[in-house]
Formats: sequence, structure tokens, C-alpha cells
Amino acid sequence: MKPYYRLLFLGCLCCGLLLAAHLCRAAADPDGSWVPTRPDTDANTRKGFEHFYDLDYDKAIRDFEAAQQAHPDDPFAVNHTLAAVTFKELSRIGALDTEAYAGDTFMNKKAAVPLDPAVRDRIKQLTAQSLALSQAKLDKNANDVNAIYARGATRALESTYVGLGEKAWFAALRIAVAARHDNERVLELDPKYVDANVGIGTDLYIVGSLSWPAKVAASVVGLSGNKQKGLDYLRQAGASNHLEVATDAKIMLALFLRREQKYAEALQVVNSMQANYPRNFLMATEYAHLLNAAGHGQEAIAAYRKVLAGCRSNAYNQCRIEIPAYGLGEAMRGQKDYAGAAEAYDLAAGSGKDPSLQQRATLAAGEMYDVLQKRDTALEKYRAVIAENSTSNSADLARHYLKQAYKNP
Repeated sequence: MKPYYRLLFLGCLCCGLLLAAHLCRAAADPDGSWVPTRPDTDANTRKGFEHFYDLDYDKAIRDFEAAQQAHPDDPFAVNHTLAAVTFKELSRIGALDTEAYAGDTFMNKKAAVPLDPAVRDRIKQLTAQSLALSQAKLDKNANDVNAIYARGATRALESTYVGLGEKAWFAALRIAVAARHDNERVLELDPKYVDANVGIGTDLYIVGSLSWPAKVAASVVGLSGNKQKGLDYLRQAGASNHLEVATDAKIMLALFLRREQKYAEALQVVNSMQANYPRNFLMATEYAHLLNAAGHGQEAIAAYRKVLAGCRSNAYNQCRIEIPAYGLGEAMRGQKDYAGAAEAYDLAAGSGKDPSLQQRATLAAGEMYDVLQKRDTALEKYRAVIAENSTSNSADLARHYLKQAYKNP
């Protein structure tokens, strides 16, 4: 990946790209002037987060809006609603597939469906509202640690939407840098404010992963990095007694551990989250992804099949069946079950919800049919790939395979 793409990657990830934006725990202001709305002090907020992490965004939004109505001057309450609205939209457009973020393909990944202009307007309204509430508190006390943290969380969410949703990477980076500076200021004022460890740990890991020229570029905007220190920050936050902070940290930690090929620890982390959020299909699918990446092919196949069964029985609040289906195809291909892989890829391709994944699945199915010496079926798949999008890398490969059959490496 080119250095400037690496920085854009930072802009996307540093704000917590998967399920949350580190919004939850805070102590009272030193002068006792206000207590942020949080799960351990507000029943609606507690219920909202339970629904949020189980991907039941509609119920989460309902609960967070009730909390926001009860606490109209609290930027934390607005941020909770903003998080649920933002991630509901990112989920709808297919931007939360963890497999894509394990590599670099997300940079060019097209949304499964267009962004909703009405949701975009609401996100902008909630963002402006929260920033205004934080600023009002900072006008009274420039060192209000909760207000600074709330502002950083708002900026993190905005960066997430701008990057993953609008694909405006440079704009996302600028916002993300401001979010990190807020988190750093929080820890200067209160080193025990563990919430800020999540954002800073994420940034430290990513900047520490950059090439030397990109690190120099990052230093120009005031960002330093250290992969090990970043992981340690996330481990510390993941051990927090505050469930929401710990969950956010574990999500990022698991993703980075996979990139580091530290699969045993990653599997432990994700397995613990599965137990807490059994209706979250993304966590269940991530566990299967990790098993496959770690070389546990047969266990991965069983895990993917379990997710697919859960999708069919409505065991999850939502499910994009093409994600575990494609993963199953990859796992079965690795185990040389080419007929099973072809069937799984066909299932993923038939979902019709994510054009990019659909095309890759169709191409992979064609490859499997070539291996099975079903050339006519393979040719049919390759032609379908080209018809779906003739300018993609998958289409280039399909044109090649039309001339020369795919051969398994």
C-alpha cells in the first residue's frame, strides 16, 4: 500500500471502524457540575448498548433517543444516538465486514447500496449538536475532561462515517487527527480515564505499522506510533470493568492481532465477545475467519456452517449471509473440498446485496468448476463476472480464464 493510502487507512481505523466509538464511561466533573449519561447511571442508555452490540440498531436508537430526551444538554447522550445511527447506516451499505479490514481491500471496496441522504443529514445534525454541547461546557471550563472526551468521540464518529461511508479519506484523516488530540488531552488531565486508551492505542498501533516515509508524514501532523504500545493500551482497556469500553477495545485488538497473525490471542478475545453478544453475527463470523486464518480449516468450516444456520433460523438480529458463505468457500477450498467450495461461493454470489463480494464469489465459483473439470459451468461464471463489472480486477481475471482454464496452485 502506498504511504498516503496508509495514512488514509489511519483516518478510517483510528476512530473505531467496527461497532463503536468509545463513548461510554466517564466520571463526574471535578467541580461536580455535571455527570455524563452512561450505562451505569441511565437505564435507557444501558439497554441501548445491549441492543447496539447485538446489532439491533433500531432498538438501540429508540433507547438512546429516550436517554437524549431526558438529558438534552449532555453531549454523551447525543453521541450514543449518533453512534447507533452511523453504524446502522454503515451496516446497511455493507461497510462492516471485518474480513475486508484484515487486508487493504476496503480502500477500493464499493458500498453495496448508496448512502441514504436523509441519514447523512441526520448524522450531520447530531454531530453539530454534540459538538455545540461540548463547546458550551468547554466555554465554562476549558479543562472539562468529559467535554473534551465527548468532543473527541463525536469527531471519531464523524471520521468513521466520512471515511467508510463517503470514502472521503483525506477529510476523514483530518477529523481523526483532531479526535486523537482530544484523547491525548484527556489523558494529560486524567491519566486514569481509560476510555481514551482505546482511541490512542488504535492510533499508536496503526502509525507504528506505517512505512518510514508515511511515519514521517504522520509526524508532520503530530502523530507518533508504536505497535506494541498500541496493543498494550488496547489490552489494558479490554480488561476494564466497564463492559462498553472493554468491548470497543477488544474489537480493535482482535483486528490488529489478526493482522499480526497472533491468532491464539485473537481467538480468545473474539470468543469472549461471542458469549456476551450471541445475536451479533459479525462477531460469530469473525471467529470463523480467525479459525481459518489460523489454519484450523475443519473447525472454521464448522463455525461458518453454524453462522449460516443461525442466519437461516433468525438467531441473529441481522445477517448478511454472503459474508459467512464466502468465508465458508475459502475454508473449504483450503481443505481441497472444491465441490463444497463451489456451492458456498454460489450461495455468496446469489445474495445480490454486495456487488463487489458477489463478483468475487462468482469468479471463485468459476475457478472451482475449472478445478472440477466442469469447463462449461466455469465459462458461464466467468462471463457473469464480466457482465457484472467489466472494469474490475475480477473481470480481468475472468477474461484470462475464458482463454485459459484456471489451474489450482
